[in-house]
Amino acid sequence: MSRRRTFLDAGVLIAAARGKTDVAAQALRILDDPDREFISSPFIKLEILPKAVYGKRETEVEFYETFFDAVTYWADSTENITTDAYAEACKFGLGAMDALHIAAAIFAGAEDFITTEKPSTPIHRVDSIRVLSIRPPEDTK
Repeated sequence: MSRRRTFLDAGVLIAAARGKTDVAAQALRILDDPDREFISSPFIKLEILPKAVYGKRETEVEFYETFFDAVTYWADSTENITTDAYAEACKFGLGAMDALHIAAAIFAGAEDFITTEKPSTPIHRVDSIRVLSIRPPEDTK
């Protein structure tokens, strides 16, 4: 049986690395799901790892590096991804980083794009890939 190809937004990884909240617990459950394989991109790495390194948050850096070492597919065709990101941003009103993450996930063949974004944000307008939020329902306003 094949595993679900899953792309995690930066907020999911940050929550898992730092948090003690319900969102962090949900993020850790997803990371521990044996039925998922993870896709990522240099854009995710650039968004989260340098701040942790600069801030000397060694446990957080180790967490991210462990995740990145376990990634089964890297969406690293930056020329294709940035071209697609521009189209996704224009179509759905996305900010630059969200557009890059969505385009990378689609490029890599992800089935799920998991985020911590509220349902009211533009990323949830995307219909090019299944977008799922791990934000609790009471925290969606």
